[in-house]
Amino acid sequence: MAAKIAPSMLSSDFANLASEADRMVKCGADWLHMDIMDGHFVPNLTIGAPVIGSLRKHTKAYLDCHLMVTNPLDYVEPLGKAGASGFTFHVEASKDNWQELIQRIKAKGMRPGVALKPGTPIEEVYPLVEDENPVELVLVMTVEPGFGGQKFMPETMDKVRALRKKYPSLDIEVDGGLGPSTINEAAKAGANCIVAGSSVFGAAEPAEVISLLRKSVEESKQIN
Repeated sequence: MAAKIAPSMLSSDFANLASEADRMVKCGADWLHMDIMDGHFVPNLTIGAPVIGSLRKHTKAYLDCHLMVTNPLDYVEPLGKAGASGFTFHVEASKDNWQELIQRIKAKGMRPGVALKPGTPIEEVYPLVEDENPVELVLVMTVEPGFGGQKFMPETMDKVRALRKKYPSLDIEVDGGLGPSTINEAAKAGANCIVAGSSVFGAAEPAEVISLLRKSVEESKQIN
């Protein structure tokens, strides 16, 4: 359950994506978080497999892809070919085919994860974690998915606490409004994978923010 800090590339300068990725890695990022939105599951429209494939040519970093899309199965093959590292789909978009989805993600060499919106009960992801072919990460959205720069929702920490108590060694990711003022609450609840966008890219010293986020997670683990 190592700390993994994943700057959200949604907050980067998209005109210089390769150099921004390199900058984040040099600042200490463990993963690069890639938000893939289809304009249907969420209102916004961002990137797809072609951009992931282009970025992969310029970085060896772990590309942590978060699929905010209506039909995640359609994205498995193209993202696998593009070089995505992790493929996290939403439970709300996969209630009827998540077993097939996980199998296909793993077959393409990617690490499967499941995400849930703030209003979705945490119990909905338990079967995906406990299946004989399980997801390897749960992403608890701490804002409504679809837009960057939103305010952290502290009430979502109940889900993180429930997950950590039930699955002590699970990778638990949080995304939305994470930064120096909210990281301690998330870390104490049990989150170890931290997505941070504007708090990192908008900082004068991104490396210091990444270091602070990591320190909070590591210190919380020692306390727990």
